[in-house]
Amino acid sequence: MEVKEVSFIADFFVICSGLNSRQLQGIADEVELKMKEYGIYRSGIEGYAEAKWILIDYGDVVLHLFCQEMRHFYDLELLWGDAPKIPWRTPL
Repeated sequence: MEVKEVSFIADFFVICSGLNSRQLQGIADEVELKMKEYGIYRSGIEGYAEAKWILIDYGDVVLHLFCQEMRHFYDLELLWGDAPKIPWRTPL
């Protein structure tokens, strides 16, 4: 989601879901590894140990990793509904 016009927090939110805590932690770990390869380091992380909602802050981009229950409960897509959604494109 491109939130820069509706929020001062970040320019973009990336929102995804995992099936369980282990998968969410695995996604978080892999994202961190890939970002480091490009010289991009997080400024903060929350929720990793419990892994129901992991938030990783990369400054202009904030990654939200949810279990299904938490994604439904917090419904960020509805909360930030005025923000344009950007479809995911798999890199070639």
